[in-house]
Amino acid sequence: MARGLALVCVLVAVVAATAGSAGADLRTRQDEIRDRIAILHNKVHWARSEERVLTSQISLVTARIRALQADVDRTENRLDGIAADLSVRRNRLARLTLRYQLQTIRLRRLTRELIAAELTADQRLVAIYQEEDPRVVDVFLNAHSFTELLDQLDYLEQISSQDQAIAHQLSTAKTNVAAARRHTSAVREEVFEATRSLQAQLDRRLAERARLVSAQSSLADARALKQRTLSNVHESKREFLHEIDGLQQTSAAIAAKIRAAQSSPSRFTTTGAVSSSGLIWPVSGPVTSPFGWRWGRMHEGIDIAVPTGTPIAAAASGRVVYAGWMGGYGNLVLIDHGGGLSTAYGHQSSVAVSVGQIVSQGQTVGYADCTGHCFGPHLHFEVRVNGQPVDPLGYL
Repeated sequence: MARGLALVCVLVAVVAATAGSAGADLRTRQDEIRDRIAILHNKVHWARSEERVLTSQISLVTARIRALQADVDRTENRLDGIAADLSVRRNRLARLTLRYQLQTIRLRRLTRELIAAELTADQRLVAIYQEEDPRVVDVFLNAHSFTELLDQLDYLEQISSQDQAIAHQLSTAKTNVAAARRHTSAVREEVFEATRSLQAQLDRRLAERARLVSAQSSLADARALKQRTLSNVHESKREFLHEIDGLQQTSAAIAAKIRAAQSSPSRFTTTGAVSSSGLIWPVSGPVTSPFGWRWGRMHEGIDIAVPTGTPIAAAASGRVVYAGWMGGYGNLVLIDHGGGLSTAYGHQSSVAVSVGQIVSQGQTVGYADCTGHCFGPHLHFEVRVNGQPVDPLGYL
């Protein structure tokens, strides 16, 4: 009878110890979730600050783009005026060039005619010199009548006057055409210089417009980049808030489990402890992301790159307190090693243990992948002391 009573007392003590251990594990898990929620609230605050900064920067860049557009519009208006004036100048220059060419042709013709007239005059002078001068007496003697005499004298005078008039007319025409040609050349040179100046001014305006358009394009690219960054911040904030909601629901579920553990006995007991050799590496691979702040967020563990399907070993013996999906962690396994020390293994393709199971150091607890919030297959490994994340490299 005494032995039976003692056995009952032992069973009661075991059940009480089991319930107490389960309740302690759940409280630890709840503290971890509360810490995680606090971190996520800080991240949301950071995201909102980034939103304000980026929105302000986008507004400033947009204002600058609009100011540049106004400069571009003014430059294009000046370009239109210069181009119109330049077109008028070019048309006038073309007309003056044509006029200059026609005057050149006319001057050459008159020059040839003057040369011919001068040659004719020279030939007549030679003929007069070679022939005997007609004497008035001969004219009188050869004339058959007084009328014929007057006609012959008038003819000689007309020939002399006509030769002189032709030579004078050609000389005057040549002089006038040469003067007109010089004037046209001077005006043509003046218009040419004005046209060249307008062309240089137009080239400068075109270069200025190209510079403004290039600056505007660069600012537009910068604004697009900031808008994409703002969109990413919006998305991150939504993810943070979504994760907060999920963690809060998980916290409520754990609280319910604590109350249930306190009111009913548990089927599992914790007998494992941290091995004497300390923690071992759960997988073999390079650390691609260390513990600490990363991209404005607290990275609470280390990322170890391994291929999909790599077996994950328990870093130490202990009791599984969580095994399943946990928001951004994807498939997650939590192991309590006693003494306030616990480890977490995230982003698994599938878990190989169940809640309450006792695992030994090196035992496979799941397989690596990229579930939850991650980029590429790897193991997210955490070490926590009394629920607070610490750098795992200090324990490996």
